Amino acid sequence: MNYKNAYIYTEDFRFVPGGFSVENGKFCDVLLEKEDAVDLGGAYVIPGLIDIHNHGNSNADFSDGSYEGDVKMARYLASVGVTSFAPATMTLPYEVIAKALAAGLQLKKDPVEGCARLLGVQMEGPFFSEKKKGAQNAEYLRLPDFEAFRKLYEDSKGLISIVDLAPELEGAVQFVEQAKALCTVSIAHTDSDYEPAKAAIDAGATHLTHLYNAMPPIHHRKPGVIGAASENEAVSAELICDGIHVHPSSVRMAFKLFGASRMVLISDALRCCGMPDGEYELGGQQVFLAENVARLADGTIAGSATNLYDCMRNALRFGIAREDAVRAATWNPARQIRALDRVGSIANGKLADFVICDAELNRKAVYLGGNQI
Repeated sequence: MNYKNAYIYTEDFRFVPGGFSVENGKFCDVLLEKEDAVDLGGAYVIPGLIDIHNHGNSNADFSDGSYEGDVKMARYLASVGVTSFAPATMTLPYEVIAKALAAGLQLKKDPVEGCARLLGVQMEGPFFSEKKKGAQNAEYLRLPDFEAFRKLYEDSKGLISIVDLAPELEGAVQFVEQAKALCTVSIAHTDSDYEPAKAAIDAGATHLTHLYNAMPPIHHRKPGVIGAASENEAVSAELICDGIHVHPSSVRMAFKLFGASRMVLISDALRCCGMPDGEYELGGQQVFLAENVARLADGTIAGSATNLYDCMRNALRFGIAREDAVRAATWNPARQIRALDRVGSIANGKLADFVICDAELNRKAVYLGGNQI
């Protein structure tokens, strides 16, 4: 299929007029316009979004360990323009995490038509600080354990693409040195000051899970995790851009501090995403959704109830340049889960997952492998 008369988001992170073709589910002839082509009428075309930190939606959670639930999640994500994802686990017993990974592996090996591609998993927990556990279950917190992680990684055929830990915990640096060869290592749910965070980054941690949330704030005498991460160009930072977890000014600050090349928009969505107000579950704890805010019984804000596409559009609303917002929801997350060879941009040979939208990124149509959903 050939398309013409569009503004294509290219690999140099700008919109360029032209067309493209799709053959065998992949892009080809990007920016070339052919006569026998569908006229897109000046629409904008962006890569399908990639959410690398997403717990659930549609009353399904990845940690349920249900293949059917994962399919339900993936179908919803595709419908809103999120064509690939790396769902996140929670701080739970290893056997529960293993069950979730097994269900995820099944979906990755046998993708379902019309569903987002499961490309990996973010192992969020259990190697966290009790002081910054947030909505994680303290009962299951553990010190970094590379052998336990490696078993989960190998049993799931390398499905884990990001593993999280608090750098101040005993054995954290040694864990990073070993795990970085297998996947991206991320700093998360931490009460660390600058020195342990820098040590973990020097050892090979290259990611920061949900910037600002579940970590100490920046202080001029205690720059902490954020200071250590911001000054190292190898580290990218996630940002929950639902308008609740992070103030719009702090969103703008993050893009200035890290630069558009290092920002990764995420949803951190829970099973209540796409659902009405009510009571839900997260890692064995009750979550109450009211007016788009999900909280634990003690009032702690849990994850979000917003999908990544809406988070990207929020970023525009908060003053982030359109091109930078798209990059932070496509190319950058694909890089962090080591999937840039397949997805994350509109380029010859990559999977033809794309969204047709207007200049404000209002979604018009979603395509997976060149087929409209």
